[in-house]
Amino acid sequence: MKKKETDFSQYKILLVDDEEDIIEFLSYNLKKEGFRVFTAFDGEEAVKKAKKELPHLILMDIMMPKMDGMTAVEEIRKIGALDNTLIVFLTARAEDYSQIAGFEAGADDYVTKPVKPKVLVKRIMALLRRSRKTEVAPVERNDITIDPSGFFVMKGTEKITLPKKEFKLLHLLASKPNKVFRRDEIFHEIWGDDVIVGNRTIDVHIRKIREKLGIENIKTIKGVGYKYEE
Repeated sequence: MKKKETDFSQYKILLVDDEEDIIEFLSYNLKKEGFRVFTAFDGEEAVKKAKKELPHLILMDIMMPKMDGMTAVEEIRKIGALDNTLIVFLTARAEDYSQIAGFEAGADDYVTKPVKPKVLVKRIMALLRRSRKTEVAPVERNDITIDPSGFFVMKGTEKITLPKKEFKLLHLLASKPNKVFRRDEIFHEIWGDDVIVGNRTIDVHIRKIREKLGIENIKTIKGVGYKYEE
């Protein structure tokens, strides 16, 4: 019998959807792989469950009663204890603007329905595996210190916490100043080859980093990629 590469019984997943059959179906497939699964049927319940259980990953629908998924994610991202929680939207809404809004709200990934459960489970596994890999050496650039051990950025005396993907993207670019990273390199390093994301994903994350840090060091190289310029 082939030995599993990772013991997923240590991971807690919160499933959020207002359709009970989807919750049951996904719960069954995730529990079969060893995940500890919690459920919620609307955005308000999702925020409460997230605070209580502190899941490693949240799989979130968008169109739900009481509080929609976008609002729920924005509320969850305000909770410090959930800074490192991965959030994946699973929704029937495939429009570009919906995906952009999802990443701006704080999502790490965006998956459109329908999706085969085996593919979704493998995608979740890939996200969790990559989330365990952290760089150890802080990066200092001018008045900015990027500390991977705590997933935060110091700008002068101000401590700034970024969502995990934004942090990893900033750390990647700043770790090799003036090097131009091609878009496919960035996708490979930050999202991995087995995770599919939209073409605008990097652009959204770069814009958020610039806004939050108030820096102009990250330069766009049209048609190629990005670099951290010193």
